[in-house]
Amino acid sequence: MSDIAIAVRNLRNQFGQHVVHEGLDLDVYRGEVLTVVGGSGSGKSVLMRSILGLTQPTAGSIQIYGEDVLRLSAAERQRVDRNTGVLFQKGALFSSLNVRENIALPLREHLGMNANDAGDIASLKLALVGLDAQTAETMPQSLSGGMIKRVALARALALDPDILFLDEPTAGLDPIGAGEFDSLLQTLQQALGLTVFLVTHDLDSIYQVSDRVAVLSQKKVLVVDTLDKVAAYQDRWVQAYFHGPRGRAVSNQQMRPEHGN
Repeated sequence: MSDIAIAVRNLRNQFGQHVVHEGLDLDVYRGEVLTVVGGSGSGKSVLMRSILGLTQPTAGSIQIYGEDVLRLSAAERQRVDRNTGVLFQKGALFSSLNVRENIALPLREHLGMNANDAGDIASLKLALVGLDAQTAETMPQSLSGGMIKRVALARALALDPDILFLDEPTAGLDPIGAGEFDSLLQTLQQALGLTVFLVTHDLDSIYQVSDRVAVLSQKKVLVVDTLDKVAAYQDRWVQAYFHGPRGRAVSNQQMRPEHGN
């Protein structure tokens, strides 16, 4: 268990009569990039939100570093949350705050830092994601899509988390911008030793950054393994996804080494 950052067991998510997950099990290992894929309605984002405490499961357990977060008090959960960073699909920046203030917000809310100290750290995080100091005073509505993603990533890293959650981080970006973001994520993950939980449908991202891939289907994790093994899994959806008209054969791609090798 010492190598497991997140352990999901027998998870059930139900909204009214609609059951999204039933008996779902999943482990996320320390220091890996686990990419979660699945068809529309398979519950990728619901799973992420369940782990983050934004959606309350009907049943099951979710452990982060051995603590069952579904049974923690609000104060205890906040302590765990300080060790996680989140980048939502559209960035979720506050439009009334400039870039520096957006990045500084977690530092002020969770650590009680004053504006000057939090602003200094925000500037460092901004540089970490490849944006210059002039961007700090810019309002979110003036940023390009790629810059919004980078600012949101800087904010997600503000508290120096061990675990980073990303929900469709390249959605809406052109291929060049998406590729640059993938490269940035890969560099930061390796440099900082991050555990990354990545929800995406972007095949280019999956091939570039994944250590393992988990496929959600039939209300559970259908298969989770290295990319080459998942792409070879004999399931109609899996085969259509990885080898269909917009897919590609694993053998034609430059693969990342397996996690731990």
